[in-house]
Amino acid sequence: MHESAWMPTGLDPDVPSAARVYDYFLGGYHNLAVDREFAHRAEQTMPDLPLILRTSRRFLRRAVHYLLEQGITQFLDLGSGIPTAGNVHEIAHAAAPRSRVVYVDRDSVAMAHAALMLEGNDNAAALRADLRDPREVLRHNVVTNLLDLSQPVAVLMSAVLHFVESDVEAQSIVAGYRTAIAPGSYIAISQGTQEAAGERGEQVIRLYDQTDSPFTARDRGRFTRLFRGLDLVEPGVVYVPQWRPESPEDVDEHPELSCAYGAIGQKPLY
Repeated sequence: MHESAWMPTGLDPDVPSAARVYDYFLGGYHNLAVDREFAHRAEQTMPDLPLILRTSRRFLRRAVHYLLEQGITQFLDLGSGIPTAGNVHEIAHAAAPRSRVVYVDRDSVAMAHAALMLEGNDNAAALRADLRDPREVLRHNVVTNLLDLSQPVAVLMSAVLHFVESDVEAQSIVAGYRTAIAPGSYIAISQGTQEAAGERGEQVIRLYDQTDSPFTARDRGRFTRLFRGLDLVEPGVVYVPQWRPESPEDVDEHPELSCAYGAIGQKPLY
């Protein structure tokens, strides 16, 4: 597809976008030359980076499977990025066709493409908004028209909170959604960490300072604090390959090299 067919008006072609870089690494085509050049530099610094991102994507798939098994059929995917293979609504609808999914992202390319992809789908919608404002997101009619927030919902924050620099703000964001959703709801989070990445990881983090979304890695303790007020489901906070693997490709002899933690917490019923 030619770039002009999907590039929104006003997009700056000279600044790499974290969402478009992610799209490129996952095999998508909604990215620009500046994104691909950035991705090549990042991959030269850390050759395993594409595999790391795909590993994180598989965590999202398994999280959705688990949530469906718990009877959840409403999903709010925050910082969803540019749609690629294995989107939340595709996973959910394969198991529960009447599941409802709302995608939220501030990236104009991501939401323009999502809107096109979801045309004619009455059980999924896309909203361009900033996840850092839970009140605005949850009160928007795109959300309220599709999701019944008086009933349990799954809030997904996959590979997105590492683009929020402040720990205080990240915790406040999660708390904002936790407070608003119904008891019995779930929040699933994955987050980048550089604990096993060493200097290569630090170099990639510095590279992300050149994008529209600088990167903040968090260690296990800082990640765990995001789940205050939630009951962690088994196996708790682990590296993403360790979170309920479903197939041999999900398992790694060195899960720490995934450079990401993952967990799901449930809002207590009482």
